[in-house]
Amino acid sequence: MRARDLAHIFYEWEGDVLVINILGTPAAKRDVIGKVKGNQLKVSVKAQPEGGRATDYMVAFLAKEFGVSQSYIEVVYGRESIHKQLRIKAPKKLPKGIEFE
Repeated sequence: MRARDLAHIFYEWEGDVLVINILGTPAAKRDVIGKVKGNQLKVSVKAQPEGGRATDYMVAFLAKEFGVSQSYIEVVYGRESIHKQLRIKAPKKLPKGIEFE
């Protein structure tokens, strides 16, 4: 899947798919969805950044937060970077405190 240019917003809906830009923080004290920073949503996870493991852990964490199976989340880019874009197919719920239209 091609990356979407979300230069001025942190997310976009493509039908029932949520495309979202993430600013990841690995090796954090706790797993938490933070605030929007520019065109990215800050997400911190406890996992260490070794060979994409923090991204895998983040996908599992976000799957619970959005009420979907891990297989419904695709990492478009950024598997081994703090800057990521994810595609979440048909989220069942949206995290509290984040504005999604």
